[in-house]
Amino acid sequence: MAAARQVIPGFHFTLGITFFYLSLILLLPLAAFLLYASGMGLTKFLAVVVDPRVFHAYAVSFGTSFAAALVNAAFGLLLAWVLVRYDFPGKRLLDGLLDLPFALPTAVAGIALTTLYAENGWLGQFFYGLGIPSAFSVFGITIALIFVGLPFVARSVQPVLRDLDPSLEEAAMLFGASPWLTFRRVS
Repeated sequence: MAAARQVIPGFHFTLGITFFYLSLILLLPLAAFLLYASGMGLTKFLAVVVDPRVFHAYAVSFGTSFAAALVNAAFGLLLAWVLVRYDFPGKRLLDGLLDLPFALPTAVAGIALTTLYAENGWLGQFFYGLGIPSAFSVFGITIALIFVGLPFVARSVQPVLRDLDPSLEEAAMLFGASPWLTFRRVS
């Protein structure tokens, strides 16, 4: 019996390269971390985990992520709704700007946001004038997370809204449903 022919030539070679880079970038540092943590002992590990500075890091990480997720959910849905349902001047520009975080390298996005929200930046001067530090703060981290996450929400919701049959919404309105109820229950 003859050996099965591969559909993709060089599949095993490229898979090997992929696993090599995966192990180099992700698995080796993770293994080093686990090796270091296992040598600490349980008491020292628990002392590090419950340190007040570590708790502050947890609070900043989870708090900013939660706040950004709430903002992204609301405004991503709104932005997707507007881009799918309405035609207006500048729609194509807004649709293109939505992809900006995908196109910018992370370092460039970070530098741009830091420049904009610094004390003498275009947007930062207004926040600092109100006594709200925006660069290098919890607020700045939240802004960066919103900037990066908003396109994911809007681009995920757009096809769903596009495929939704408008006659279902019209039928709900004809039966007396309010716009909010129609949105919540039908859309």
